[in-house]
Amino acid sequence: MFGFSDETYLDVASGNGGNGCVSFRREKYVERGGPDGGDGGRGGDVVFVVKNNIRTLGNLKLTRSFRAENGHNGSSRKCYGANGNDIEIDVPPGTVIKNAETGELIKDLTGVDRWVFLVGGRGGQGNFHFRTASRQTPRFAQTGQPGEIVRIGVELLVIADIGFVGFPNAGKSSLLNVLTNARSKVAGYPFTTKIPQLGMMRYGEQDLVLADIPGIIKGASEGTGMGFKFLRHISRTTGLAFLIDLSDDRYLEAYDTLSEELRAYSPELLDKPQVIIATHLDEVEKGSLEHLEELKAKYKNKEVIGLCVYLDDGIDEVRKSFIKLVNANENEQLQSLRESRNGGFTAVIDTDAYYPENPEEVK
Repeated sequence: MFGFSDETYLDVASGNGGNGCVSFRREKYVERGGPDGGDGGRGGDVVFVVKNNIRTLGNLKLTRSFRAENGHNGSSRKCYGANGNDIEIDVPPGTVIKNAETGELIKDLTGVDRWVFLVGGRGGQGNFHFRTASRQTPRFAQTGQPGEIVRIGVELLVIADIGFVGFPNAGKSSLLNVLTNARSKVAGYPFTTKIPQLGMMRYGEQDLVLADIPGIIKGASEGTGMGFKFLRHISRTTGLAFLIDLSDDRYLEAYDTLSEELRAYSPELLDKPQVIIATHLDEVEKGSLEHLEELKAKYKNKEVIGLCVYLDDGIDEVRKSFIKLVNANENEQLQSLRESRNGGFTAVIDTDAYYPENPEEVK
């Protein structure tokens, strides 16, 4: 719709195996040459290849049917048929494969470079394999196994560290442009961001991927505005940044409204670490400074940062907050992994018991 393809369906099929050959050796001066039919070749596989230079599923909108090559039939003189060529389907990072009918997840290609989805059919054996002492002239061979044919759904879930959430014109695109090399459209009317935008933020030796999605408005869960079309793209983020416009009359209710809409889509989203960024701090005549203090007072248990992109006020604080949020989450995951390996207990070692000050006192 907007030039950004994040879901489609495909009909994919692996190749059929080649048939085995029925043949008998026929040469001058060679009596009773016997069976010499070769085996058929294996059918080609269906392979998904993750390419970092691809950002959408647009290439799959033009071609929805992919079929690997069939294996070639065997031939005389015990010659094997050639294997069918694989069909490779290029997809962007973050792609997931689902059953087109049930929606059940088949494979998440995150962190995968190459994945064989459907294996080609095995080639049939030639009559050479079926010779015995009592059956010296077998006049039959195996047929190749058929390949698999499946209709699948393909979806793209953007992979990012921090996802931006906010009403239209809350300043998400402006912040993304300042923090990263992104060039998102910025204008004075709602829904200037019509597709998800990604940018890479570098701070010191650490890189973070930031994701900006189209603005959410009240009633999005019922289809108002753009609805939930792009909310799937922040489902994989480490944390969320709620951007609230201090010059908007709804500044005190904005966070609660956005949270309710996210909860209606997926309650798990609200379990992610969060930071509130109060934008348009330069709107002093509209009481932005007072609004910021009210916002901090209302959400004492959350980090609230005042921001003015054009005056470069609060930018460095936002960077540090994003790095802190991501690092804290990684440390928490590492600690959980260690505890799970210890059966849920954290081992505490008393070093004094192993290395006493007076070794001679230990009997």
